[in-house]
Amino acid sequence: MLQAFGNIFKVPELRKKVLFTLLIIIIYRIGAYLPTPGIDGVALARFFASIARTAGGQLFGIMGMFSGGALQKATIFALGIMPYVSSSIILQLLTVVIPQLEKMAKEGGEEGRRKIIQYTRYGTIVLSIIQTFFIALWLENPNAFNGMVIVPNPGWGFRFMTMLTLTTGTAFIMWLGEQIDQYGIGNGMSIIITAGIIESIPTALWQTYLLLSPFDPTHQQLAWWKFGLMIALFIGTVVGVILIIQGQRKIPVQYAKQIRGHRVYGGQSTYLPLKVNQAGVIPIIFAQSVILFPATIAGFFPKAGALTAAARHLTHGTLTYSVLYALLIFFFTFFYTAITFNPIEVSDNLQKFGGFLPGIRPGKNTAEYLDYVMTRIAASGAVFLAIIALFPNFVSSPRILNIPFLVASFFGGTGLLIIVGVVLDSMQAIESQLLMRHYEGFIRRGKLKARRAS
Repeated sequence: MLQAFGNIFKVPELRKKVLFTLLIIIIYRIGAYLPTPGIDGVALARFFASIARTAGGQLFGIMGMFSGGALQKATIFALGIMPYVSSSIILQLLTVVIPQLEKMAKEGGEEGRRKIIQYTRYGTIVLSIIQTFFIALWLENPNAFNGMVIVPNPGWGFRFMTMLTLTTGTAFIMWLGEQIDQYGIGNGMSIIITAGIIESIPTALWQTYLLLSPFDPTHQQLAWWKFGLMIALFIGTVVGVILIIQGQRKIPVQYAKQIRGHRVYGGQSTYLPLKVNQAGVIPIIFAQSVILFPATIAGFFPKAGALTAAARHLTHGTLTYSVLYALLIFFFTFFYTAITFNPIEVSDNLQKFGGFLPGIRPGKNTAEYLDYVMTRIAASGAVFLAIIALFPNFVSSPRILNIPFLVASFFGGTGLLIIVGVVLDSMQAIESQLLMRHYEGFIRRGKLKARRAS
């Protein structure tokens, strides 16, 4: 594997792509430290430090994970790339509902794809404007910060400046991701999200070091045996995530022989890969958005009694939160799988090109069989996603390991799924470039399997 990393810099084109991607990541991380005008950064940092170990701190930790901590610092990249992710998901859902968008996506070709991308950009700007307006109102409200004044000069001037600054920051991040797609290696948006998540690793390691207190055993909060158990759990979780992400059910497909002129076509056997984790991390993102919505709105309107009560019952780590979170993951897993995988369409395509499943009649019977198999696979994927998403709650529970949520978040959840998935995708993209130029890949026998982009 080390030799494969060395081979990267022997291929000029690949070397340029990797270095360009690293340059974009550096630019992104610099922007994550540029403050938004009109905000008292010292007071804001003091507030977040005061709620670090509370449910509110965990809430902001989850919300700020995708921005690499930029949300807690209220920098120009505070929104991160999440408005773009939300816009792309919404447009993907509308593509199934609106016939014009569905026709554009399927029959429009390159021009249709460009229009879909352009609509996604417009949606990103609209969502950013709406979110930044509420963020500005929240920053102006001293009641939300326990009496601290975060904005010395509130008013419409500050609101317009915040909306313009944060929306521009999101648009710039979107542009950076597109530059990686065009000139770098891997999926640009996924790499930017991963860079933001990885940014919190040094802080998590430092918190773990403080819990161990190797030079002051009297203040040690984490026993060494628990630390060893944490390492074992982390390795096991990563291995499990890799296996599930790469796992697939291979449905055998046989193509009938076709005689055209003096040539015989078809007759070969292949397989139809059905991913175990067909929906990717989308169900976890959707479930988090829904379950955090009451708490987020309650933060903007602290005097709303019903919202405050709902947010209190849906506090991170409570039984209600865990049960509802798991149910939402199950629902969105089946929902998103049904959107991305159409068994009738797959059956029609197989029949059109002379393919069939051995022992199953083409047409309706094939579609019903694929739907039956995909439903069972989706159920397995939903169970896996629910376990991974709730595993940080188990690790951070006061009755078990009692470690900070920032450290526990690396034992599961959206962050770990994204990191592992993006690393696998990037390694597969680099390996394909190396093998194409007759260099050895990351593994000596066979090659890395590609993962479906989420």
